[in-house]
Amino acid sequence: MVAVDTNTGFGGAAAARRQALSGGSGPMALIKNIKVFGLACFACLGGFVYGYNQGVISGILTMPAFGKHMGEWVSDQTKKGWLTSIFELGAWFGCLYSGFLAEILSRKYAILVNVCVFVVGVVVQCTAVVNGPASMIAGRFVTGLAVGAMSVNVPNYNAEVAPPEVRGSLVALQQLAITAGIAISFWIDYGTNNIGGTTLATQSDAAWLVPVCLQLLPGILLGVGILFMPFSPRWLVHHGREAEARRVLSSLRNLPQDHELIELEFLEIKAQSMFEKRSIAKKWPHLVELTPMNTFKLQFVAIGSLFATTAMFKRVIVATVTMFFQQFTGINAVLYVDKVGRKPLLLSGAAGMAFCHFTIAVIFAKNADQWLTHKAAGWAAAAMIWLFVAFFGFSWGPCAWVLIAEVWPVSNRAYGTALGASANWMTNFIVGQITPDMLKSLKYGMFIFFGMMTVGGFVFVWFVVPETKRLTLEEMDILFGSVGTAQADATRMDEINKEIGLDGVLDRLGQGNGDEKTSPSSGDDSDGKMKGVKQVEEI
Repeated sequence: MVAVDTNTGFGGAAAARRQALSGGSGPMALIKNIKVFGLACFACLGGFVYGYNQGVISGILTMPAFGKHMGEWVSDQTKKGWLTSIFELGAWFGCLYSGFLAEILSRKYAILVNVCVFVVGVVVQCTAVVNGPASMIAGRFVTGLAVGAMSVNVPNYNAEVAPPEVRGSLVALQQLAITAGIAISFWIDYGTNNIGGTTLATQSDAAWLVPVCLQLLPGILLGVGILFMPFSPRWLVHHGREAEARRVLSSLRNLPQDHELIELEFLEIKAQSMFEKRSIAKKWPHLVELTPMNTFKLQFVAIGSLFATTAMFKRVIVATVTMFFQQFTGINAVLYVDKVGRKPLLLSGAAGMAFCHFTIAVIFAKNADQWLTHKAAGWAAAAMIWLFVAFFGFSWGPCAWVLIAEVWPVSNRAYGTALGASANWMTNFIVGQITPDMLKSLKYGMFIFFGMMTVGGFVFVWFVVPETKRLTLEEMDILFGSVGTAQADATRMDEINKEIGLDGVLDRLGQGNGDEKTSPSSGDDSDGKMKGVKQVEEI
């Protein structure tokens, strides 16, 4: 997301005019036309694949028939940690190569390639019934590669194809689909656990093979569906296929190519593309040409530049450590993020989650050997877990992602956000790796450990994380000590807007720069509102 001051740039005026033309935003806009509704369903499918893969392993780990084939990879807690977390390790690598693949092949074909990788991974997992744990480990790693890449590519594709007025709703639907995927995987595991019985002697291999194989269904649907979807207009413009980009926009919006809304959106996309190319030309002129090798090098050079100055390194710390503590809360309300602020929500959420962890530790310590006779204690522990999820849901769940996206200048945002996302996957891997051993050796102490880590997150937010609510990018520069970066970005963007004629289009419509009719925007649904600035989607 790009934020520019409405009083100093044409981007805000363009977005205001586009919003007036497109009408309402949010969930109701999803049903405005069948193509937008199809995009919403497509977003749900991508999220469902991600969620299902996250949840399915927990159920099959407890099945006797699965344990028979896995042997010590289930009985030994350290190896069980590897069996579980190898998926997240693969997803971390997938997250790293996702941008490169999406840029050289297109978002559309990158998703298709990763669906193929995903199918291969699932098939390899299924061969574990014959080949044992080696196939399951290799298959989960390969599946993780695909899911990690698609967790970036699918939301990005939907954001670039969907109209700006529904992008926030697509983010919400994506999160809902992830949760639904996890929940449905639990119920499928619960149902198939009874195939043949629940004992080692009677349970059929189908008990765990069915939920593993069912992953193929949403994956294949995603792959088939993407074949009928258009290329991203942003990718087309970035690669010089402007006429095709106009046709795609016209088709998606059900409007003629010369319609004012199509013209405005196209020019915004072109301006953003030119901005990225000129930012690269200024910083790394030897990587300007869009060759596969240059694109590959750029990923590393750009991320490496985030560590080059103290001001940027401060942002790296905020983005990566916030994601670290998000995962170490012990779990893998956006509407209130901007009303209350980031820090109050993060602090209150951390305090609430720590309370739940410590309370569960006390309940476990007192009832570890008497659960059958103290069922009320079990329900109390379950209630604390539900309360924990609620605290996470309104605080660290959405706030961490909002924070890592908004602390960066425009020219560094894509790489900075990718760095934060990769930190999330890597920490997820670490948590998955250590949790089985901790549960065996520490027992209730595991909850104390995660409670203390959550307290650590509270302290980090209190002393290190700044409040970013309603700050412009220029104010963010002052906050992190990199004064002038955002202003230089804004100046470059204004020059581009004038060069491509966006200012002329707006002047003809009475919405030019400096026109008093331009009103402050309410902002994007997912990333929030900023007082005095216009939230413009990074197209």
